[in-house]
Amino acid sequence: MTIHKEGRVLLAVMLIVLIIINAVVLYAFPARPIIFNVTLAASLILFLLILQFFRHPKIVSPIDEKHVLAPADGKVVVIEETTETEYLKDKRLQISIFMSPVNVHVNRMPVKGIVEFFKYHAGKYLVAWHPKSSTENERTTLVVKTGKGVPVLVRQIAGAMARRIKWYVKEGQEFEQGEEFGFIKFGSRVDVFLPLDAKVKVNIGEKTKGGRTVLAEI
Repeated sequence: MTIHKEGRVLLAVMLIVLIIINAVVLYAFPARPIIFNVTLAASLILFLLILQFFRHPKIVSPIDEKHVLAPADGKVVVIEETTETEYLKDKRLQISIFMSPVNVHVNRMPVKGIVEFFKYHAGKYLVAWHPKSSTENERTTLVVKTGKGVPVLVRQIAGAMARRIKWYVKEGQEFEQGEEFGFIKFGSRVDVFLPLDAKVKVNIGEKTKGGRTVLAEI
């Protein structure tokens, strides 16, 4: 299993702390092995849970300039027409993906293109499915323009558990389709805003794979 760079230091520190805790328990209760066994089991479970949060699987994206790929692993929770007020300032088709704590937390570029806008917003930590989370939570907004001049807006949104968003984006940067552009620790939500004439290829409740599932055609 490949570990994402965002989790390597945390996991190393956590492993050292857990080893120390188990050593102390073993020293303090030499005649009560059940206490050590329970502590050891709890430590292993906790370490494995955090380990799976930071897994970084290698993938091969199905490259196609007509396709919009899912930016994250998760479940489709919103497909609706809405007005995007921050940058595009017109009606768009919004597709939202909820990332649970058990999903891979890597975010991938849905289309190939050049980043023409990026902004980070500090904010609240409402649950990711809250209607106002898209505009009030900590979040980033990026707009990537495809080779055909179509702007696609992607928004990373932190939730109640995910209180740290990471991004590897700057304006003017070119990305390949499926290339990693960010990471949301412990899951949350990613919104994608597309032209109204985009042909949606997923349904509400459908599970997605970042960089592989086709959300729509544009």
